[in-house]
Amino acid sequence: METITKLKPILRKFMDVRSRSEEICQPLEIEDYVVQPIVDVSPPKWHLGHTTWFFETFILVPNFPSYEVFDPQYNFVFNSYYETIGARVIRTDRGNLSRPSVSDVYRYRKYVDGKMAEFLNSHHMTHSIIPLIELGLNHEQQHQELLMTDIKYILGHNPLFPAYKKDRKKETKTSDEKRMLHFSEGIYEIGFEGPGFCFDNEMGKHKVYLNDFAISNHLVTNGEYLEFMEAGGYSDFRYWHADGWNWVKENSIKSPLYWHKIDGKWMHYTLGGLQEVDADEELCHINFYEASAYAAWKGMRLPTEHEWEAASSCFSWGKRWEWTNSSYLPYPGFKKEPGAVGEYNGKFMVNQMVLRGASVATPLGHSRFTYRNFFQPELKWQFTGIRLAK
Repeated sequence: METITKLKPILRKFMDVRSRSEEICQPLEIEDYVVQPIVDVSPPKWHLGHTTWFFETFILVPNFPSYEVFDPQYNFVFNSYYETIGARVIRTDRGNLSRPSVSDVYRYRKYVDGKMAEFLNSHHMTHSIIPLIELGLNHEQQHQELLMTDIKYILGHNPLFPAYKKDRKKETKTSDEKRMLHFSEGIYEIGFEGPGFCFDNEMGKHKVYLNDFAISNHLVTNGEYLEFMEAGGYSDFRYWHADGWNWVKENSIKSPLYWHKIDGKWMHYTLGGLQEVDADEELCHINFYEASAYAAWKGMRLPTEHEWEAASSCFSWGKRWEWTNSSYLPYPGFKKEPGAVGEYNGKFMVNQMVLRGASVATPLGHSRFTYRNFFQPELKWQFTGIRLAK
């Protein structure tokens, strides 16, 4: 058995992560908690409940004999995609959940947090449970980033363009000279290895052979992308994948997400409200189709995820999730864990593209150069950007 002294850091980290989710929601009005404009955006209230359900379902129920479930109906309401756990609310209907109320969800969080504190200080807490708690904490940090992206979508599609925080600090701009970094052909090691947490899709360190390649030390800026737009990039099929060109035509796409032409000026919605587009700021909120089309227009390409990882120590990253030209596939030797935990990553390894790095919405301590994010190619509500390669 682990001593209480050894487990205190875990309890402290648990409380820190859990409180951060609630801090993110503090600027919201009560009405903001329930809105679901599109299927990919979940209401903030649902995020708060789902991350709580994770600890209740996977930690407390199977490991803490004295635990009483807060509300048996919540398993149906807050289960996301775990087939092993049973039936759940259809994803498109999360915005219809006027009940449980926001106050109910906060009471749920307080109840589970209290029981988790009891559990972590009890003899039922053993060393073998620590990896599952770490997974739960990293899962909540993923939802903290989703909270930021979903809140931005909710407020950014309100006709009044309300600010999340009016005094939100502006991002610092990269000042070093823009150039291409060159790497020689050879064998490179890819994947996570060593102490610390990683998701199962990062495991299985392996060797890959890469040809000579070059990769930019800078992300593409708004001004550079605007040149693509003004050159007719959204109306020239030659730069687009067939699926991408269909997406452009079917949705009448002419600019990145949140951009609006107002009185002859390009404006964009930010978490600080509607502002004029800054040409020197790193481009944000574009999808894989747009990233690939821009790269083709420049006579270049997107890096593969292996190229990105091999070169990542030579440039700054972390402002935008960066699209790669790699499909989301398992590493050699990948195995899904038994039970519900095995549904976490493996079943999504189809029809998705890998993004690398992190973004301004990523929680502190939640980024690694081996981290493999993944989304469908048409999605762009995440804080996504472009790094060119050739």
